[in-house]
Amino acid sequence: MQCLRHVRCVTKLRAAAPTSRLLKVTNLLRSASTLQQKKEMADNKPWVLISEVGDKGVHEDVVDIISQHFHIICLKEFLQNPALHGPKIQGLFMWYYSPAAEPSLMSCLPSLKVIANGGVGIDHLDVPYINSFGVKVTNTPGVVSDATADMAMALLLASARKVLEGHLISVDSKTTHVPKNLMGVEVTGSTLGIIGMGHIGYKVAQRSKGFNMRILYHNRNRRSIEDEQAVGASYCEKLDDLLKESDFVVVVVNLTPDTTGLISHRELSLMKPTATLVNVSRGLVVDQDALVKALMTGTIRAAALDVTHPEPLPRNHPLLTLPNVLITPHIGTNTRGTERKIVQMMVDNILAAVKGLAVPNEVKAK
Repeated sequence: MQCLRHVRCVTKLRAAAPTSRLLKVTNLLRSASTLQQKKEMADNKPWVLISEVGDKGVHEDVVDIISQHFHIICLKEFLQNPALHGPKIQGLFMWYYSPAAEPSLMSCLPSLKVIANGGVGIDHLDVPYINSFGVKVTNTPGVVSDATADMAMALLLASARKVLEGHLISVDSKTTHVPKNLMGVEVTGSTLGIIGMGHIGYKVAQRSKGFNMRILYHNRNRRSIEDEQAVGASYCEKLDDLLKESDFVVVVVNLTPDTTGLISHRELSLMKPTATLVNVSRGLVVDQDALVKALMTGTIRAAALDVTHPEPLPRNHPLLTLPNVLITPHIGTNTRGTERKIVQMMVDNILAAVKGLAVPNEVKAK
Protein backbone atom coordinates (compact mmCIF):
# COMPACT_ATOMS: atom_id res chain seq x y z
CA MET A 1 0.00 0.00 0.00
CA GLN A 2 2.83 2.37 0.81
CA CYS A 3 4.36 1.77 -2.63
CA LEU A 4 1.01 2.47 -4.27
CA ARG A 5 0.65 5.73 -2.38
CA HIS A 6 4.18 6.68 -3.41
CA VAL A 7 3.44 5.96 -7.06
CA ARG A 8 0.25 7.99 -6.94
CA CYS A 9 2.08 10.92 -5.30
CA VAL A 10 4.87 10.87 -7.89
CA THR A 11 2.31 10.70 -10.68
CA LYS A 12 0.54 13.77 -9.31
CA LEU A 13 3.81 15.72 -9.03
CA ARG A 14 4.77 14.83 -12.59
CA ALA A 15 1.36 15.92 -13.81
CA ALA A 16 1.64 19.18 -11.91
CA ALA A 17 5.11 20.06 -13.19
CA PRO A 18 4.07 21.18 -16.68
CA THR A 19 1.26 23.21 -15.14
CA SER A 20 3.70 24.95 -12.79
CA ARG A 21 6.05 25.76 -15.67
CA LEU A 22 3.08 27.03 -17.67
CA LEU A 23 2.07 29.34 -14.83
CA LYS A 24 5.57 30.75 -14.62
CA VAL A 25 5.66 31.37 -18.34
CA THR A 26 2.20 32.96 -18.20
CA ASN A 27 3.24 35.28 -15.35
CA LEU A 28 6.40 36.27 -17.22
CA LEU A 29 4.36 37.08 -20.31
CA ARG A 30 1.92 39.14 -18.26
CA SER A 31 4.79 41.06 -16.64
CA ALA A 32 6.33 41.73 -20.02
CA SER A 33 2.97 42.87 -21.35
CA THR A 34 2.48 45.22 -18.40
CA LEU A 35 5.94 46.70 -18.88
CA GLN A 36 5.25 47.17 -22.57
CA GLN A 37 1.93 48.89 -21.79
CA LYS A 38 3.66 51.19 -19.31
CA LYS A 39 6.34 51.97 -21.90
CA GLU A 40 3.70 52.73 -24.51
CA MET A 41 1.83 54.94 -22.06
CA ALA A 42 5.05 56.77 -21.23
CA ASP A 43 5.84 57.20 -24.89
CA ASN A 44 2.39 58.70 -25.42
CA LYS A 45 2.72 61.24 -22.60
CA PRO A 46 2.51 64.86 -23.81
CA TRP A 47 5.56 67.10 -23.63
CA VAL A 48 5.71 70.23 -21.50
CA LEU A 49 8.27 73.01 -21.33
CA ILE A 50 9.45 74.29 -17.94
CA SER A 51 12.09 76.86 -16.97
CA GLU A 52 14.40 74.62 -14.96
CA VAL A 53 14.47 72.40 -11.89
CA GLY A 54 15.93 73.90 -8.72
CA ASP A 55 15.96 77.12 -6.72
CA LYS A 56 15.43 79.29 -9.80
CA GLY A 57 12.69 77.12 -11.26
CA VAL A 58 10.36 74.27 -10.37
CA HIS A 59 11.32 72.75 -7.05
CA GLU A 60 12.56 69.17 -7.09
CA ASP A 61 9.95 67.97 -4.62
CA VAL A 62 7.05 68.73 -6.99
CA VAL A 63 8.59 67.49 -10.24
CA ASP A 64 7.09 64.06 -9.56
CA ILE A 65 3.59 65.50 -9.96
CA ILE A 66 4.49 66.75 -13.44
CA SER A 67 6.48 63.72 -14.58
CA GLN A 68 3.58 61.35 -13.80
CA HIS A 69 1.69 62.83 -16.74
CA PHE A 70 4.23 64.55 -18.99
CA HIS A 71 7.62 64.34 -20.60
CA ILE A 72 9.54 67.34 -19.28
CA ILE A 73 12.04 69.47 -21.14
CA CYS A 74 13.83 72.43 -19.55
CA LEU A 75 14.23 75.73 -21.35
CA LYS A 76 18.03 75.52 -21.59
CA GLU A 77 17.87 72.15 -23.33
CA PHE A 78 15.00 73.32 -25.53
CA LEU A 79 16.94 76.35 -26.76
CA GLN A 80 19.82 74.14 -27.87
CA ASN A 81 17.59 72.69 -30.60
CA PRO A 82 14.19 74.45 -30.90
CA ALA A 83 13.51 72.92 -34.31
CA LEU A 84 13.74 69.41 -32.83
CA HIS A 85 11.87 70.00 -29.59
CA GLY A 86 9.39 72.73 -30.58
CA PRO A 87 6.84 70.58 -32.44
CA LYS A 88 6.55 68.20 -29.45
CA ILE A 89 5.64 70.79 -26.83
CA GLN A 90 1.90 70.99 -26.07
CA GLY A 91 2.01 72.70 -22.69
CA LEU A 92 4.07 75.48 -21.16
CA PHE A 93 4.48 75.28 -17.41
CA MET A 94 4.99 78.90 -16.26
CA TRP A 95 6.48 79.14 -12.78
CA TYR A 96 7.40 82.58 -11.40
CA TYR A 97 6.90 84.20 -14.82
CA SER A 98 9.22 81.77 -16.62
CA PRO A 99 9.51 80.67 -19.37
CA ALA A 100 8.25 84.05 -20.60
CA ALA A 101 5.66 83.92 -23.39
CA GLU A 102 7.70 86.10 -25.74
CA PRO A 103 7.19 86.15 -29.54
CA SER A 104 10.55 84.47 -30.09
CA LEU A 105 9.46 81.49 -27.99
CA MET A 106 5.85 81.33 -29.12
CA SER A 107 6.93 81.12 -32.76
CA CYS A 108 8.95 77.98 -31.95
CA LEU A 109 5.99 76.11 -30.43
CA PRO A 110 3.62 75.20 -33.28
CA SER A 111 1.87 72.47 -31.26
CA LEU A 112 1.40 74.50 -28.07
CA LYS A 113 -2.13 74.26 -26.69
CA VAL A 114 -1.93 75.91 -23.29
CA ILE A 115 0.17 78.09 -20.99
CA ALA A 116 -0.48 77.09 -17.39
CA ASN A 117 0.41 79.89 -15.00
CA GLY A 118 1.29 79.05 -11.39
CA GLY A 119 -0.67 81.52 -9.27
CA VAL A 120 -3.67 83.76 -9.76
CA GLY A 121 -2.17 86.96 -11.19
CA ILE A 122 -1.73 87.00 -14.96
CA ASP A 123 -0.63 90.64 -15.36
CA HIS A 124 2.61 89.39 -16.92
CA LEU A 125 0.71 87.61 -19.71
CA ASP A 126 -0.74 89.19 -22.87
CA VAL A 127 -3.77 86.92 -23.05
CA PRO A 128 -5.19 88.22 -26.38
CA TYR A 129 -1.77 87.85 -28.00
CA ILE A 130 -1.37 84.30 -26.69
CA ASN A 131 -4.89 83.40 -27.78
CA SER A 132 -4.04 84.60 -31.30
CA PHE A 133 -1.82 81.52 -31.57
CA GLY A 134 -4.77 79.30 -30.64
CA VAL A 135 -3.25 78.84 -27.19
CA LYS A 136 -5.26 78.94 -23.96
CA VAL A 137 -4.12 80.56 -20.71
CA THR A 138 -4.92 79.15 -17.28
CA ASN A 139 -4.23 80.13 -13.67
CA THR A 140 -4.66 78.55 -10.24
CA PRO A 141 -7.34 80.41 -8.26
CA GLY A 142 -8.39 79.39 -4.79
CA VAL A 143 -5.42 77.25 -3.81
CA VAL A 144 -3.22 80.26 -2.98
CA SER A 145 -5.76 82.07 -0.82
CA ASP A 146 -5.03 80.59 2.60
CA ALA A 147 -1.25 80.86 2.35
CA THR A 148 -1.39 84.45 1.07
CA ALA A 149 -3.84 85.49 3.78
CA ASP A 150 -1.58 83.90 6.38
CA MET A 151 1.32 85.94 4.99
CA ALA A 152 -0.68 89.16 5.17
CA MET A 153 -1.41 88.56 8.84
CA ALA A 154 2.19 87.53 9.51
CA LEU A 155 3.47 90.80 8.04
CA LEU A 156 0.85 92.81 9.92
CA LEU A 157 1.72 91.19 13.25
CA ALA A 158 5.47 91.29 12.72
CA SER A 159 5.36 94.99 11.85
CA ALA A 160 2.96 95.93 14.64
CA ARG A 161 4.88 94.09 17.36
CA LYS A 162 8.39 94.82 16.01
CA VAL A 163 9.25 91.15 15.75
CA LEU A 164 12.22 91.63 13.42
CA GLU A 165 13.69 94.42 15.53
CA GLY A 166 13.34 92.25 18.61
CA HIS A 167 15.05 89.35 16.89
CA LEU A 168 17.99 91.48 15.77
CA ILE A 169 18.51 92.80 19.30
CA SER A 170 18.27 89.30 20.75
CA VAL A 171 20.94 87.82 18.45
CA ASP A 172 23.26 90.85 18.43
CA SER A 173 26.61 89.99 20.04
CA LYS A 174 26.70 93.49 21.55
CA THR A 175 23.39 93.12 23.41
CA THR A 176 23.89 93.16 27.19
CA HIS A 177 20.37 94.01 28.32
CA VAL A 178 16.85 93.91 26.90
CA PRO A 179 15.60 97.42 26.02
CA LYS A 180 12.25 98.34 27.51
CA ASN A 181 11.38 100.97 24.90
CA LEU A 182 10.82 98.57 22.00
CA MET A 183 7.13 99.36 21.83
CA GLY A 184 4.74 98.10 19.20
CA VAL A 185 1.11 98.97 18.50
CA GLU A 186 -2.09 97.16 19.39
CA VAL A 187 -3.54 94.68 16.92
CA THR A 188 -6.43 93.37 18.98
CA GLY A 189 -9.38 95.74 18.75
CA SER A 190 -7.81 97.89 16.02
CA THR A 191 -9.40 98.78 12.68
CA LEU A 192 -8.39 96.83 9.60
CA GLY A 193 -9.06 98.10 6.08
CA ILE A 194 -8.96 95.52 3.29
CA ILE A 195 -8.63 96.78 -0.27
CA GLY A 196 -9.84 93.97 -2.51
CA MET A 197 -12.32 91.56 -0.92
CA GLY A 198 -11.90 88.58 -3.24
CA HIS A 199 -10.83 85.08 -2.14
CA ILE A 200 -7.68 86.27 -0.39
CA GLY A 201 -9.16 89.44 1.06
CA TYR A 202 -12.02 87.49 2.58
CA LYS A 203 -9.56 85.00 4.11
CA VAL A 204 -7.71 87.95 5.68
CA ALA A 205 -11.02 89.13 7.16
CA GLN A 206 -11.69 85.67 8.60
CA ARG A 207 -8.32 85.66 10.32
CA SER A 208 -8.57 89.22 11.64
CA LYS A 209 -11.91 88.41 13.24
CA GLY A 210 -9.95 86.30 15.71
CA PHE A 211 -8.19 89.48 16.84
CA ASN A 212 -11.51 91.25 17.42
CA MET A 213 -10.60 93.77 14.75
CA ARG A 214 -13.10 96.16 13.28
CA ILE A 215 -13.09 95.24 9.59
CA LEU A 216 -13.68 97.66 6.74
CA TYR A 217 -13.37 96.74 3.08
CA HIS A 218 -13.43 98.36 -0.33
CA ASN A 219 -14.13 96.33 -3.44
CA ARG A 220 -15.41 96.84 -6.97
CA ASN A 221 -18.53 94.94 -5.96
CA ARG A 222 -20.03 94.73 -2.54
CA ARG A 223 -20.18 91.22 -1.07
CA SER A 224 -23.42 89.68 0.13
CA ILE A 225 -24.88 90.62 3.50
CA GLU A 226 -24.29 87.02 4.60
CA ASP A 227 -20.58 87.25 3.73
CA GLU A 228 -20.26 90.56 5.57
CA GLN A 229 -22.03 89.30 8.66
CA ALA A 230 -19.95 86.11 8.77
CA VAL A 231 -16.76 88.12 9.34
CA GLY A 232 -18.25 91.31 10.74
CA ALA A 233 -17.09 93.44 7.80
CA SER A 234 -18.46 96.82 6.77
CA TYR A 235 -18.39 98.01 3.16
CA CYS A 236 -16.78 101.33 2.25
CA GLU A 237 -18.03 102.50 -1.10
CA LYS A 238 -15.31 105.16 -1.14
CA LEU A 239 -11.70 104.10 -0.72
CA ASP A 240 -10.94 107.40 0.98
CA ASP A 241 -13.22 106.55 3.91
CA LEU A 242 -11.39 103.27 4.49
CA LEU A 243 -7.99 104.93 4.37
CA LYS A 244 -8.96 107.62 6.88
CA GLU A 245 -10.30 105.17 9.47
CA SER A 246 -7.95 102.18 9.31
CA ASP A 247 -5.05 101.39 11.62
CA PHE A 248 -3.86 98.74 9.18
CA VAL A 249 -4.49 98.80 5.42
CA VAL A 250 -4.03 95.49 3.61
CA VAL A 251 -3.86 95.64 -0.19
CA VAL A 252 -5.08 92.46 -1.92
CA VAL A 253 -5.99 93.37 -5.51
CA ASN A 254 -5.04 92.05 -8.93
CA LEU A 255 -2.70 94.25 -10.93
CA THR A 256 -4.64 95.93 -13.75
CA PRO A 257 -4.41 99.32 -15.46
CA ASP A 258 -6.95 100.55 -12.90
CA THR A 259 -5.00 99.33 -9.87
CA THR A 260 -1.51 100.36 -11.02
CA GLY A 261 -0.44 103.15 -8.65
CA LEU A 262 -3.66 102.72 -6.67
CA ILE A 263 -1.86 103.77 -3.50
CA SER A 264 0.12 106.96 -4.14
CA HIS A 265 0.79 110.35 -2.50
CA ARG A 266 -2.85 111.35 -2.09
CA GLU A 267 -3.98 108.00 -0.68
CA LEU A 268 -1.07 107.80 1.75
CA SER A 269 -1.78 111.34 2.95
CA LEU A 270 -5.28 110.25 3.94
CA MET A 271 -4.03 107.49 6.21
CA LYS A 272 -3.45 107.94 9.92
CA PRO A 273 0.12 108.81 10.97
CA THR A 274 -0.08 105.72 13.18
CA ALA A 275 -1.24 103.44 10.33
CA THR A 276 0.60 100.57 8.66
CA LEU A 277 0.36 99.64 4.98
CA VAL A 278 0.55 95.91 4.14
CA ASN A 279 0.89 94.89 0.49
CA VAL A 280 0.54 91.25 -0.63
CA SER A 281 -0.79 91.99 -4.13
CA ARG A 282 1.72 93.34 -6.66
CA GLY A 283 4.50 95.88 -6.27
CA LEU A 284 3.16 98.25 -8.93
CA VAL A 285 -0.11 98.70 -7.03
CA VAL A 286 1.81 100.99 -4.65
CA ASP A 287 3.75 104.04 -5.85
CA GLN A 288 7.07 103.23 -4.18
CA ASP A 289 8.47 106.76 -4.44
CA ALA A 290 5.38 108.06 -2.67
CA LEU A 291 5.71 105.31 -0.07
CA VAL A 292 9.35 106.20 0.64
CA LYS A 293 8.37 109.83 1.19
CA ALA A 294 5.43 108.91 3.44
CA LEU A 295 7.61 106.67 5.59
CA MET A 296 10.43 109.18 5.87
CA THR A 297 8.16 112.09 6.78
CA GLY A 298 5.97 110.19 9.24
CA THR A 299 2.86 110.40 7.07
CA ILE A 300 2.30 106.75 8.02
CA ARG A 301 3.92 104.67 10.77
CA ALA A 302 5.19 101.70 8.78
CA ALA A 303 4.91 99.43 5.76
CA ALA A 304 5.13 95.65 5.44
CA LEU A 305 5.60 94.37 1.91
CA ASP A 306 5.72 90.90 0.39
CA VAL A 307 5.87 92.44 -3.09
CA THR A 308 7.92 95.21 -4.70
CA HIS A 309 8.81 96.38 -8.17
CA PRO A 310 11.15 95.08 -9.34
CA GLU A 311 11.82 91.91 -7.36
CA PRO A 312 14.29 92.04 -5.82
CA LEU A 313 14.72 95.78 -5.46
CA PRO A 314 18.05 97.32 -6.53
CA ARG A 315 20.41 97.08 -3.59
CA ASN A 316 20.61 100.88 -3.31
CA HIS A 317 16.83 101.41 -3.23
CA PRO A 318 15.81 103.73 -0.35
CA LEU A 319 13.12 101.33 0.86
CA LEU A 320 15.89 98.95 1.92
CA THR A 321 17.40 101.50 4.31
CA LEU A 322 14.29 102.61 6.19
CA PRO A 323 13.82 101.27 9.73
CA ASN A 324 10.02 101.28 9.49
CA VAL A 325 9.81 98.91 6.52
CA LEU A 326 9.54 95.12 6.60
CA ILE A 327 10.11 93.39 3.23
CA THR A 328 9.86 89.73 2.29
CA PRO A 329 10.72 88.34 -1.18
CA HIS A 330 7.25 87.51 -2.56
CA ILE A 331 6.83 84.35 -0.51
CA GLY A 332 3.10 84.63 0.14
CA THR A 333 2.34 81.25 -1.42
CA ASN A 334 5.57 79.53 -0.40
CA THR A 335 4.43 76.56 1.65
CA ARG A 336 5.00 72.93 0.67
CA GLY A 337 1.31 72.10 0.74
CA THR A 338 0.28 75.13 -1.31
CA GLU A 339 3.03 74.54 -3.86
CA ARG A 340 1.88 70.98 -4.49
CA LYS A 341 -1.73 72.11 -4.85
CA ILE A 342 -0.71 74.77 -7.37
CA VAL A 343 1.32 72.31 -9.43
CA GLN A 344 -1.48 69.73 -9.39
CA MET A 345 -3.95 72.32 -10.64
CA MET A 346 -1.53 73.34 -13.39
CA VAL A 347 -1.19 69.70 -14.41
CA ASP A 348 -4.99 69.29 -14.49
CA ASN A 349 -5.33 72.42 -16.62
CA ILE A 350 -2.76 71.24 -19.16
CA LEU A 351 -4.19 67.73 -19.36
CA ALA A 352 -7.66 69.11 -20.07
CA ALA A 353 -6.36 71.37 -22.83
CA VAL A 354 -4.27 68.62 -24.44
CA LYS A 355 -7.21 66.21 -24.41
CA GLY A 356 -9.54 68.81 -25.90
CA LEU A 357 -11.72 68.94 -22.77
CA ALA A 358 -13.18 71.98 -21.05
CA VAL A 359 -10.32 73.70 -19.27
CA PRO A 360 -11.35 74.28 -15.63
CA ASN A 361 -9.35 77.46 -14.95
CA GLU A 362 -9.06 79.12 -18.34
CA VAL A 363 -8.45 82.88 -18.28
CA LYS A 364 -10.50 84.59 -20.94
CA ALA A 365 -9.29 87.69 -22.76
CA LYS A 366 -11.19 90.82 -21.75
